[in-house]
Amino acid sequence: MDTREQSAVALLAHVPVFETLGPRELAQVAAVTVPRTFDAGHVIFREGDSSDTCYIVRSGHARAVREHGDGRTLTLAHFGPGDIFGELAMFDDERRSATVETLDQVDCVAVLGPDMRRLLREHSDLAVKLVISLGRRLREANERISRQSFQTVQSRVAGVLGQLVIQAQNEGAGDADVLVTVTQSDVAQLAGSSRESASRFLAVLERAGVVTQGRGRVTVHDPAALQRYVY
Repeated sequence: MDTREQSAVALLAHVPVFETLGPRELAQVAAVTVPRTFDAGHVIFREGDSSDTCYIVRSGHARAVREHGDGRTLTLAHFGPGDIFGELAMFDDERRSATVETLDQVDCVAVLGPDMRRLLREHSDLAVKLVISLGRRLREANERISRQSFQTVQSRVAGVLGQLVIQAQNEGAGDADVLVTVTQSDVAQLAGSSRESASRFLAVLERAGVVTQGRGRVTVHDPAALQRYVY
């Protein structure tokens, strides 16, 4: 195994969708990965494009968006180091359900769908383990959606900020004064609320000294305090 593949194995080992794979299976997947780099503001793929590649982020940030019929752009998810997107391309070639664009320079590894499907055909144990991992992710997503349906806007917004703080801390941010690069609009969309409602709650957090807002960024001074608003 060369240095590139060793690096890919280390990255894949921290991706939830590959969490059930052992060293041998991770090496098999790493062998078909391809390094990719995208500049800031680059559209990696668009909603409706053919689906033939999935990506695992090594560094940098991207977001998934969908365009509403009235022209609005809705943010569905943010991706950072260790996150995977476009993973359904490993199993079929359906059209992309969202557009993914970079927020800064993104270094990642790509896995071509045909290569992954060949591995799954050749190694049934690998296929079984990936199905188990995807089943876990589906259950977690269902539980998250169920929780959010009973949460207030304040709880959902605080939860989104908390998740972004954890992502920043995984990239080296400290325990306090954590800078999160995100707009009010993105926070609202990720929380499933209107921008006005999210803005009002962010103002409450700011008055309480929990956060400070800037243009396209939020500094979370006291991440632990966010949990008081999540229920």
